[in-house]
Amino acid sequence: MPTKLGQNFLKNNDIVKKIVAAADLASDDLVLEIGPGKGILTEELARVAGKVIAIEIDRDLVPLLKDKFKNQKNVEIVEGDILKTNSKSLLGSSASKYKLVANLPYYITSPIIRLFLESEMPPSEMILMVQKEVAERIVAKPGQMSILAISVQYYADAEILFEVGNENFEPMPEVDSCVIRISRITNFDKKRINTNEFFRIVRAGFSAKRKTLVNNLSNSLHLEKSIVEEKLKTADLKPTVRAQELSIENWKKLVTLF
Repeated sequence: MPTKLGQNFLKNNDIVKKIVAAADLASDDLVLEIGPGKGILTEELARVAGKVIAIEIDRDLVPLLKDKFKNQKNVEIVEGDILKTNSKSLLGSSASKYKLVANLPYYITSPIIRLFLESEMPPSEMILMVQKEVAERIVAKPGQMSILAISVQYYADAEILFEVGNENFEPMPEVDSCVIRISRITNFDKKRINTNEFFRIVRAGFSAKRKTLVNNLSNSLHLEKSIVEEKLKTADLKPTVRAQELSIENWKKLVTLF
């Protein structure tokens, strides 16, 4: 069973080295690590990065981490909940560039990714260990899209780097994991003209799984089907299309019509 906070601790040093290699760190890089657990990844990150700020929510683990890294000047252990922590106060207002590296607890994967994609200070890159199923949903292509896929791909590029079997964790979870890279993150904060509207239309489009986009948009936006069909036609979309078939560019075009 996972720990009380849903953490499964990575125990394979070879996997740790692959994660750090994927992060492509330099001696002047600032790294934010979420959920360091027992510090196996923190240790390797600190070996190559300029500074590592590791935030841990489990108060039982914090003293162990602080003791482990007490002589490591480039490691800062912070007790806290990343979802309730201000990034500027955590990283320092002068930290204009940093990378996020983490083995994310399954139950808070989506909220954490969204938090940093929508942040005023987004990382230059994220290297994340996530549940395999979630990784596959994040990198999905039109035909298999979901709100999660759109929420990530609207802001950034995402790719699966490699799989990690469940035997590499303690306690061993029931599912395998993947390490993903989220890069080319765009800060839309200054262009928030249509971001809220974009996701309002997307949520409407996905409001009922088995229905066509026409039906979902018509019902959610309280519009006549004929009006919605006309707008889809203008966006070069068939009346039978379903939400999961649309690309990010399709959605962007569609949003301008509603």
